[in-house]
Amino acid sequence: MDLRMPDDEIVVLFASMSGTAEMVADEIGARLESFGLPHRVVGMQKASEKMLERRTTFIICSSTYGNGDVPDAGVPFYDLLTTARPDLSHVRYGVVALGDMTYSASFCGSGVKFDDAFADLGAHRLLPLLEHDSRSGTFPEDAALVWLDDWLTAYREHSTCAATDSRLHRAN
Repeated sequence: MDLRMPDDEIVVLFASMSGTAEMVADEIGARLESFGLPHRVVGMQKASEKMLERRTTFIICSSTYGNGDVPDAGVPFYDLLTTARPDLSHVRYGVVALGDMTYSASFCGSGVKFDDAFADLGAHRLLPLLEHDSRSGTFPEDAALVWLDDWLTAYREHSTCAATDSRLHRAN
């Protein structure tokens, strides 16, 4: 499957308390690498408004702790989204949310928060978020890679449409 899209680096952002979301992000990065797709795996503590302005494609991997809270490393980025409210209408994204259904009231709360924030700021969700239950019997990285295959199909279709629209606009 050739999914390469020139000049479009996929940024995989992660926030984790125990390292699981980072492991999932690394597996996603390895799969993107296997397809020859330019990407970066970045801890959310390094995310910035400048990154949001310069990049167009994001995958968010976030664990949840407490009462649906964002992991400590992701709090400044989440605060940036909700206070600075940058325009993300140029952004495509997807979210891998990790949680434990034992805490059903706050299940995958952090991922849901990021999904809501990106959508509220005008970003285009390519696929519904993946909500992984740690008690499901499946490894989160395996579930994420199945989700990623579908997300990449949507990414390719959206990228093809955007390229066609761009060519049509230049022709007029």
